[in-house]
Amino acid sequence: MAYQPSNTGWDDVVKIGKSANHSRPVVARTQAEINAAQRSGAVLGTEKKYSAGSNAAHKDTEGQRLAKIDRDNEVAPPKRLDLDVGKTIAKVRLEKGLKQAELAQKINEKPGVINEYETAKAIPSQQVLGKIERVLGVKLRGKDIGAPLGGPKK
Repeated sequence: MAYQPSNTGWDDVVKIGKSANHSRPVVARTQAEINAAQRSGAVLGTEKKYSAGSNAAHKDTEGQRLAKIDRDNEVAPPKRLDLDVGKTIAKVRLEKGLKQAELAQKINEKPGVINEYETAKAIPSQQVLGKIERVLGVKLRGKDIGAPLGGPKK
C-alpha cells in the first residue's frame, strides 16, 4: 500500500482555526439596518434590554413588584417562648435560691441560655425545657404552667 497524497497541492493555502462561515454577529442599531437585514434574509433576533440606556433607576416598577411578591411570601418568624414561662422559670429559680449560672450548670447549658429563657427571647427547645422542668420541679409546657411536676398527689 503506497502513500497517496491528498488533493491539496503545495501551492494551496490551508488556514487552521479560521473559518469564513463563522463571523461575529452584527448588531443593528437603527431601523434601517434592521429592514436591510430582513430584506437580505439574515437571521434576526430582537430583545429589549430592561431600562437600558436611560437614567430610570427611580422608575423601577418591576423591582418594586418583585419586592412586593417577596414580602407576600415571607416565612413566618420562629415561635418565641411565652413570657409567662420565662416569669415562671425566674420565680421558681429564685424560690429555690439558685442563680442563673447555677441553674445553667445543673442543666449543662450556658448561663446566657437561662437568661434568654427568662426574658422570653429564646426559641423554645423541648430538650432544654425538659431539663429545666426536672431541676426546678415545675411544669413549663402544656396547660398548667407552674404546677408541680409529677401531677396531683393521691
